[in-house]
Amino acid sequence: MKDIQEILAIACSVGWGAADILQSYYHGTAKNFDLEVQYKQNEPVTVADVAVSQYILEKLQASLGNEDFGYISEETYKVQAALTQELVWIIDPLDGTRDFIQKTGEYAVHIALVKEKRPILAVVAVPEAEKLYYAIKGSGAFVETRQRQSKKIQVSSRENIQDLTIVVSRSHRNERLDYLLQKLPFANQKAVGSVGCKIATIVEQNADVYISLSGKSAPKDWDIAAPELILTEAGGKYTHFDGTPLQYNTGDINQWGGLLASNGQFHEELCQQAETILAEFDKLKN
Repeated sequence: MKDIQEILAIACSVGWGAADILQSYYHGTAKNFDLEVQYKQNEPVTVADVAVSQYILEKLQASLGNEDFGYISEETYKVQAALTQELVWIIDPLDGTRDFIQKTGEYAVHIALVKEKRPILAVVAVPEAEKLYYAIKGSGAFVETRQRQSKKIQVSSRENIQDLTIVVSRSHRNERLDYLLQKLPFANQKAVGSVGCKIATIVEQNADVYISLSGKSAPKDWDIAAPELILTEAGGKYTHFDGTPLQYNTGDINQWGGLLASNGQFHEELCQQAETILAEFDKLKN
């Protein structure tokens, strides 16, 4: 089997290729261009999602094969038990489809390699920013430009909890989340699409915290696996509110409950505050 650096080089090259395909649809230059939107469990899916999913799977499988690796992609996923291979790719060909359709520019490609339920390698490409983020567990996080110049990235450090900026979702909002956001001590809020783009704002030091709550639906493995490793390797934290680590390829692709991503500084305190505020909200509602 190839070593992890070689696997990373393949994943980065695939990430840039996927970014090119998405941009060709986004800017209307793709052949037979028609961004037909269908709905799958109330979530939009476009021909771009499907084309990129196919491209990523074909490229990775051609380079790495199926023996050592399993593959879970948002567009090809069938409900199943956890894959039994030790190494499993978890892929979101287009994170932020709504933002892609609405032309906010905030969409991303997520490619993560998971071993024993935890990510060990990650690539997040943000096509409109012309940037690709990558990390190997234990080796730090980096951002690369189209010219293939890369630099190490590190989350912010702020002295006061009030100075933190929270990044919130544009489209996935509900009453519980709004209540929580009103009660938390942050002065600044920023609305950003795709989870990959939200985590990019944290590792670029333009924000410090991101919270997601599952309501009727929950974020999926492919929304979070790659961004999580980028964030934690840049010095941040991404956990359940009770502090337990996230796990992937468990047989349930939903990440239920409250999840908090941060620059790590006030992480435990914020998790506790969030749990207290939500308990208060649930009491009010019952």
